[in-house]
Amino acid sequence: MAKLYFRYGAMGCGKTMQLLQVAFNYEERGHKVFVMKPKTDTRRETKLWTRIGPEREVNFCFSKTDDLFSIVSKAFKKSKFSCVLVDEAQFLTSVQADELMEVVTEMDIPVMAYGLRLNFRLTDGGFEGATRLLQIAHDIDEIKTICECGRKATCNSRFLNGKFVADGPDILIDDGSSKIEYRALCPKCYAEYKAGKK
Repeated sequence: MAKLYFRYGAMGCGKTMQLLQVAFNYEERGHKVFVMKPKTDTRRETKLWTRIGPEREVNFCFSKTDDLFSIVSKAFKKSKFSCVLVDEAQFLTSVQADELMEVVTEMDIPVMAYGLRLNFRLTDGGFEGATRLLQIAHDIDEIKTICECGRKATCNSRFLNGKFVADGPDILIDDGSSKIEYRALCPKCYAEYKAGKK
């Protein structure tokens, strides 16, 4: 039986790299994959890319109003595939997460979703897709990374023009007028930055 997988981790832990590795493994064995990412991810337009180099075109860029079960069903009729891979899954709506579960249960196709668990304010309310995937996924796994201090990083942090910020919109588009940077931090370093001790 197919399953819905949610692979989550802090910024920079290699989520997209793992997705690309899964796609490669399927394709190397002669299977097709269907790869999606949200339209809000404007980096490299219709491509997935990693900081260490590998990239690929996606099959579909979704918006919050798209019915993902319908999109996957139509695509499957044109070209059979063995797996659905979703990058930046935190940007799904809760309804879309349920539609991915429908792909699994109705079409018997595994879906592997990769994304953040928490936003940079350390709340899950900003990422309804992640919250819903944590509730319904058959298999949930953390992709680990380390903080600048060497400890395990579990927190996402935002730096604006080099300064730590703990408030603001979940999505901040780089308009070229300021430098936006995200870093994975351990809870201790996150608290120290937030308290102005770093």
